[in-house]
Formats: sequence, C-alpha cells, structure tokens
Amino acid sequence: MSLPLNDPDLRALLAATLAATPTAGAVICLCANWCGTCRAFEAGFRQAALAHPGLAFRWLDVEDEADALGELDIETFPTLVIGAADGAPRFAGPVPPQPGQIGRLLHSLGW
Repeated sequence: MSLPLNDPDLRALLAATLAATPTAGAVICLCANWCGTCRAFEAGFRQAALAHPGLAFRWLDVEDEADALGELDIETFPTLVIGAADGAPRFAGPVPPQPGQIGRLLHSLGW
C-alpha cells in the first residue's frame, strides 16, 4: 500500500534527509533489522547508491529511528520514499525486493 505523497510526516522525513545531505533528491529505504527480506535487499540498495551519487540514500530502521517517521505507518518491507531536492515526494510505497528495482524506479522518475 502506497503512502500518501501529501503526508506531512513523509515531507518532514524527506526534508530532514535532504538537510543532512543536500543533493538532487533522496531515496530512503524504510526497513526493519529483524526483516530477512530487508537484509537481503540492503546490498542492492547500497549498489544503487553508488550508481546514483547525485542522490542522498538513507537506510532507516523503522524501530531504531521511529521518531523520524512521525505518524507514518509502515506495513510492508521494504518501502521506499523518493523525493526531489525541494522535498517534494515523488514516490512512497513498497517495492519488490529485487536488486534492479531501485534503478528502474529512479529511471522512471527521471534520474
């Protein structure tokens, strides 16, 4: 289930990530350390970060960094949040845990 792109907590999460690393945009993976699927997806996420150095990539454990989520309710892992440099969300929702999925998604959004 996708997250609403106009959610203020989603925008705040993007703004905080971009403030820490000003770039052309941000890709945030919302995951959980206990989730085997997330752990398997992490290597592909790190590879996507290397392939897109103009974007800020953040791996966020929803339990360890729960305060960063505000009231966002994450039900499916992995969930990606992708936003532009101005903090506007472009995508927010679960993705298939396949290595090439991030690159295809970024390409479809113009990155």
